[in-house]
Amino acid sequence: MQRYFVRERFNELGELSIIGENARHISKVMRMENGDQVTIVHADTAFICEIVSIGQEVVVRQTGKTVPSPEMPIKVDIACGLPKGDKLELITQKGTELGMHALIPFSAERSIVKWDEKKGEKKTERLQKIAQEAAEQSHRTYIPGIKSPVSFKQLLELLSGYDAVFIADEEDAKQETRTRFADKLKKVYDNESKSILLIFGPEGGISRNEANSLLQAGAETMSLGPRILRAETAPLYALSAISYEFE
Repeated sequence: MQRYFVRERFNELGELSIIGENARHISKVMRMENGDQVTIVHADTAFICEIVSIGQEVVVRQTGKTVPSPEMPIKVDIACGLPKGDKLELITQKGTELGMHALIPFSAERSIVKWDEKKGEKKTERLQKIAQEAAEQSHRTYIPGIKSPVSFKQLLELLSGYDAVFIADEEDAKQETRTRFADKLKKVYDNESKSILLIFGPEGGISRNEANSLLQAGAETMSLGPRILRAETAPLYALSAISYEFE
């Protein structure tokens, strides 16, 4: 069933008027008719609704049924050093499908890409749109927030807001003896943590200075296996591991 995220609120009759791009998609792209059903997501709840009328606005009415939330039981934010090319778009799309709660790009020591402030707002809007489309496709009830890039110093200041913080350090992958990520996740579960921040470097990984600063601020390393993963692969690997552990 087609899913749409809306900001409009249902009235006392359980009806809601959909406008803008969503209304156009329903009437012009999907060519729906009165009586067809759609899933409307408002305030993190998915309502099964019936179309009452279609025009410039599309009016829908609640059927009294809702769809269970598929969200992870723990909020997982991804902080990644600005990567090259369209890798940020890939991380946004696939990270959303895998349950990511928010994406925080940051300017890392080894980031080759420099964020253009003039075009930055449009880039963030595009990433947010990609996240919304991926959330609709994967039947989520929450659209991950795409943050504007922060400096490494600003990233450090964010750490205190999380119950657990892990960094992907390629030096950890080179060790003969590593603490399994699954074991660390079990401790997170036992401590009833509600939020996790996962930090990944750009191409070339986290620098030693950055890693030391993060560890001193309370972060832990996470072992993602003996192989060195690409900047766009590591976040998806970690999200999959968390999903397996908690879901």
